[in-house]
Amino acid sequence: MMYLDSHRDILEWGSEEIIIPYRSPLDGRIHRYFPDFYVKRKNLKGQVSCLLIEVKPAGQVKRPVLQETVSKKYVRTVATYVVNQAKWKAAESYCKDRNWEFKIMTEKELGIK
Repeated sequence: MMYLDSHRDILEWGSEEIIIPYRSPLDGRIHRYFPDFYVKRKNLKGQVSCLLIEVKPAGQVKRPVLQETVSKKYVRTVATYVVNQAKWKAAESYCKDRNWEFKIMTEKELGIK
């Protein structure tokens, strides 16, 4: 967040301020998704663009490997994955409608080991 506050090309930003409705594949109901960050930035040509960023552990971004033994942990992992996919699909649509960009960042992109 200090980066966002101090970077000269960041015009404004917010954390969990945007609400995007999505349908959960688990219960079929509409829920609310709050992406982690909204960023309004200026590029080298002076053009302004907006970006929604979701920060997740890399393990939640990868499709779970099919397992023969179904444990409670595996069921939770699959449920988290499918709900995240529904959220991200809704976020991509939301951004496309506004000519924004949606980006998922993990510890790899953030340089965290």
